[in-house]
Formats: sequence, C-alpha cells, structure tokens
Amino acid sequence: MKISFRRVAILTAVLFLALALTWMFAPQRLLEAWGLVSAPTAEVLGRRAAALYAGVAAMFWLARNAVASPARTAMSRGLALACFSLAALGIFELVAHHVTTGILPAVIIEVALGLALLQAEHTLHIRRK
Repeated sequence: MKISFRRVAILTAVLFLALALTWMFAPQRLLEAWGLVSAPTAEVLGRRAAALYAGVAAMFWLARNAVASPARTAMSRGLALACFSLAALGIFELVAHHVTTGILPAVIIEVALGLALLQAEHTLHIRRK
C-alpha cells in the first residue's frame, strides 16, 4: 500500500495534538485507562509531556508539504523510533504488571504510526530509484 508523507504528517499532527490536549487538560483519563492512580506528580509529568507532543504536532503539520529531503527523512525516522520505543515500553510495563491492558490501544497506535512513517519514506526511496 502506498502512503504519502503528506497524509502521514497530517495524521501525526492530529494524533499528537489530541494527545497533547488530553495530557494537558485531562491527564487522569489516560492514567486511569492504563490502570494507574491519577496523582499530582503523574499529572505534572503528563502536562509537561503535552508540550512536547504539541511541538511534534506542529512540526509535522508545518512539514506536511515538505519535499523529500534528509531533514524530512530524519523527522520520520526519529518519530518512528520514538513510537516503537513507546510501544516496547508499554508492553514491558504490561508484562511487569505496572499497567493494565488499557495500554494496548496506545501500543497499537504507536506501532501503526511508526510503520506508517517508515512506509511513507520507504515508498519515496523506491520511487527515486
């Protein structure tokens, strides 16, 4: 399946904006979905992470029309690595019984987004050859 960078960038921007807004204004929803106690310390960390998620959303939204370049590839590969790392950490925390199966939707989205980012860049490199 061919997937364009533009579509992946827009999807990434929307997902990360939603994540940023949730962590900023309702961190307890995610914490409780994962089987964690919503505590002020966790909420503070979640709100601080929200700023990073908002930054990623802005970067991908602003880069949605970017032509193929080393910088665009670096953005895609870097975020794919972050997504796969988050997914692996989610599975680790589940196996260690630190979270509940409520983490699995996040893990699935992280793997899917990571693959989509790599696929968009891979399709581009195939077309160039």
